[in-house]
Amino acid sequence: MTRGEQQAAMVAEISGCDPFKCMKCGKCSASCPAYDQMDIKPHQFASYIIAGDLENLVESKAAFKCMSCFACIERCPRGVEPGKLVDAARQLMTRERGGDYMQPEEVPELLAEDLPQQLLVSAFRRYRR
Repeated sequence: MTRGEQQAAMVAEISGCDPFKCMKCGKCSASCPAYDQMDIKPHQFASYIIAGDLENLVESKAAFKCMSCFACIERCPRGVEPGKLVDAARQLMTRERGGDYMQPEEVPELLAEDLPQQLLVSAFRRYRR
């Protein structure tokens, strides 16, 4: 098994999603509020993961423009869940690069009054593992 295949398998395990079910219909991209700011569109996430090209996916603008609002999950007719896939790819690459998880004492200094609560929910979802 190649490194890319191993990474794809890890992303599938972390996310609980099957990227091979994607049929590239674009419904996820049509519902994405950050679509215009992404260089890789949500309907393309699965292709990058299947190809084992996590490095380019995680280095793209799309990886961090994704707001984890999961609108894409609601629209996907096949249950691919692109938002969870890109989130898992970010987690895996952070782990491979030796990154550490956010510590609870770091959270208060990152808070601002105009910070959307969805961001906090996404952060807790991401960093609790």
